[in-house]
Amino acid sequence: MSAPFRIAVLISGRGSNLQALIDAQQAGALPVEILLVASNKATAEGLRKAEAAGIPTLALDPAVYPDRASYDHALFSRVAASGPDLIVLAGFMRIIDPAAVAGWHGRMINIHPSLLPKYPGLKTHQRAIAAGDTVHGASVHFVTAELDGGPVIAQVELPILPGDTPDALAERLLRHEHRLLCHCVAQIAAGRITLGDSGVLVEGQPLGEPLRLFAD
Repeated sequence: MSAPFRIAVLISGRGSNLQALIDAQQAGALPVEILLVASNKATAEGLRKAEAAGIPTLALDPAVYPDRASYDHALFSRVAASGPDLIVLAGFMRIIDPAAVAGWHGRMINIHPSLLPKYPGLKTHQRAIAAGDTVHGASVHFVTAELDGGPVIAQVELPILPGDTPDALAERLLRHEHRLLCHCVAQIAAGRITLGDSGVLVEGQPLGEPLRLFAD
């Protein structure tokens, strides 16, 4: 039997997407090994979720490093030492130094709560409602030096309802984010999705536009 596809997950908060990966793995729906969960916050609730699942954890405080580049070098060196095939940013709320990103070209993905290229950065639900959008969603993309600007692999859409608040919209989207992230990790683990010179490849063929999952 071949060795399982290995991932490391980076988080900053409650780790709901991490828990979705753990649940899918434990249910046999996601054939990966989660080697490490790392965070920039020792108090991140997601670290406790990892510990409960028996997954090694790492917490590094950016405040003890002189600059972002030094911190990212330390963090990604330790992550690399765990031996992952893929790094999954699942609510990792830091901009990553370009040198660290370059070392993981095509081997690091991020989930972002908007239909990229709309609304990179923060407060995406609030911004979508304020703009009068009727559709919102989430995206999984390969990570590049540009904030939330890497090639998009797949997206999930759901309608913005009359009277939606940012919190209500975020909560309604969350379970679809979980499904989207697990789907993308599974496809990458199976070798179906890769990053080529021209962008995302599916079975070796260029992806013209992001794959679409639709809210049920």
